[in-house]
Amino acid sequence: MKRKTYCSLMTLCAAGLFSVSSFAQVTEDFKPATTNQQGKQYPMVNSQGCVREQVLAPEANSVKLDIGGVKYELKKDANGLWTGESAPQDQGFHYYQLNIDGASVPDPNSLYFYGAGRWGSGIEIPADDEDFFQTKNVDHGAMREVYYYSKTTDAVRHCFIYTPACYDNNTNKRYPVLYLQHGMGENEYGWPNQGKTAAILDNLMADGKAVPFIVVIENGLNVSKGNMPVQRPQGAQGQRPQGVPGQPPQGAPGQRPQGAPGQRPGGFGRGFANGFEKILINDLIPMVDAKYRTIADSQHRAMAGLSMGGMQTRTITLTNPKTFSYVGIFSGGAISVEDVNGSEGFKENNKLVFISYGSRELENPRGGQDPKATTEELKKSGINAHFYVSPLTAHEWHSWRRSLYQFSQLVFK
Repeated sequence: MKRKTYCSLMTLCAAGLFSVSSFAQVTEDFKPATTNQQGKQYPMVNSQGCVREQVLAPEANSVKLDIGGVKYELKKDANGLWTGESAPQDQGFHYYQLNIDGASVPDPNSLYFYGAGRWGSGIEIPADDEDFFQTKNVDHGAMREVYYYSKTTDAVRHCFIYTPACYDNNTNKRYPVLYLQHGMGENEYGWPNQGKTAAILDNLMADGKAVPFIVVIENGLNVSKGNMPVQRPQGAQGQRPQGVPGQPPQGAPGQRPQGAPGQRPGGFGRGFANGFEKILINDLIPMVDAKYRTIADSQHRAMAGLSMGGMQTRTITLTNPKTFSYVGIFSGGAISVEDVNGSEGFKENNKLVFISYGSRELENPRGGQDPKATTEELKKSGINAHFYVSPLTAHEWHSWRRSLYQFSQLVFK
């Protein structure tokens, strides 16, 4: 018989603070997280999505497990071993850290991921549909680490370029290209690591569900001259700028950036979009087309991104309507009929507008328009527009993995 214990469930108060509201039984079927360093037993995850943490800190007076800004108290035994559990977490990937005597530090047992503006710990909560991003016995593409010189920033830049499994086998074939962007507080490592991009595409292409294409992943925040980092929006170090953990930036979902039709889109992320646009158009696309076997025209070029990267995608594709024919915006707003009417050539050149959100984002909107209604209006106007909802996820990587999975089956067809 399985032994039962209890862990506290945390709920969000109207004031935006977390408090204990109830208790739930926790099943004792904990297993080491798949995101642990090799051979490490903790943290563990059970079938309910609760995280059990354990850390040796005999001199510490207080140890807490911090997942998404919610802190869970750990208890110390006679040997200085601290142990405790979290409330059930949504399925998918989450950033977390330890708080020891007031200092926030990475968990020494976890693999490290770049997110929330730092290299730190991450944990995978098993998902019912995780099969689509598992590494399988199929032909695998290559995630190439590439350095190139940018005239725009006068510096050597870094990106990842995924080439499909068939790329090296037939040197005469040319491929479409997707430019795929990360979110605020993340960098070009996000989609290859947290996003599971290679595994998702390998599996789709092996099953014949996606056309083989190249993916280019760059840093949309590192856009200043000499690669000096741009100034971050105000907020505490290590936090996304959405205010509440799991929620999109203020004004999303569905917010249209400020500005009249025909003007350059503005709003959140405008500076990042404008800076990255110059790198993308003047440096990155020419480099990729020169060094890789691409089909170098707009009909075989796509751009997509999550959160801030989705907002960048929106701004850049509306400003350069004859450069990209496929647009994917994951948790980053929507494109309206007015936007299209104000972007000369967009409607004639565009083949797909794909908008997606986690269902929890739509349940708790933070102002702006209804992105689903905006997308439906766009579809009625003659644009091939699709709206996808990731079930039971918020502003998080599992929403975006699912979005990439769906988007990839629609592009270049």
